[in-house]
Amino acid sequence: MAVPAPDLSGQVAVITGSTRGIGRALALQLAEYGADIVSTGKTVDDSDSDLEGTIHKTADAVRERGSEALAVQLDVRDPDNCQRVVDETLDEFGRLDILINNASAIQMGEIGELPMNRFDLLMEVNVRGTYAMTQAALPALRDGGGRVITNAPPLEVDRVPGMAPYAFSKMGMAFMTLSLSGEEEDVAASTLWPVTAIETRATRYFGMGSEEDWRSPQVYTDAASVLLDRDPAEVDGHSFYDEELLASVGVEDFDQYALVEGSNPPPSSAEMFGADFARDW
Repeated sequence: MAVPAPDLSGQVAVITGSTRGIGRALALQLAEYGADIVSTGKTVDDSDSDLEGTIHKTADAVRERGSEALAVQLDVRDPDNCQRVVDETLDEFGRLDILINNASAIQMGEIGELPMNRFDLLMEVNVRGTYAMTQAALPALRDGGGRVITNAPPLEVDRVPGMAPYAFSKMGMAFMTLSLSGEEEDVAASTLWPVTAIETRATRYFGMGSEEDWRSPQVYTDAASVLLDRDPAEVDGHSFYDEELLASVGVEDFDQYALVEGSNPPPSSAEMFGADFARDW
């Protein structure tokens, strides 16, 4: 069964961390549905980098798909910077309908090993960044009955030995987002998390398995499409796995998302936050 294509014509989406990976893929997919996109991230020039991708290249790719785009450099740790993104969005488009909190830092390590400066980075980017960007966007989101989607896991565990700092920061993102459902009547807030590892800069840099263990970002963006196609009241305050949403609309062939044809990526992202994870869809 085909993944639904929500009509986002006339809507404006701010996506944090959209220079590459999942964020860029989300920007392009939402543009295909008619949304105008605000591309944000720290990279504005990749000429001296081994990593290709800038906020401007993402914006150009959005325009190629027929939508309008605005590129704004963003460090989510700076609340003034987050407010500037919202102000420039409203100046350019006059509205803000969707905020996707995608930007996050990743650093694995045990409590006794992870340096304090890396712990601080996880908290500043993941928890503080999600808080700052969401807080800045809320007035505009309220006006239009907007939506917040955060790239974070369900809150189902009370310990994650071996990666507690990272897990704590990601669950902080989820906690912050889901709490909105009890505070904001006119904003629908949800989290979305992949079951398997997704091929991104982080999975490659940190050697999180091999290509046989990864799926393409398309599995996440297709799941986001299902989420955005749902009635906001139905998804407000809930956490979802990508496979769960796709299965709910009849997707059975997950091989289409494999990075290596014929591979069967394990549920490593889901198991990261619970060794007892089991698919029940």
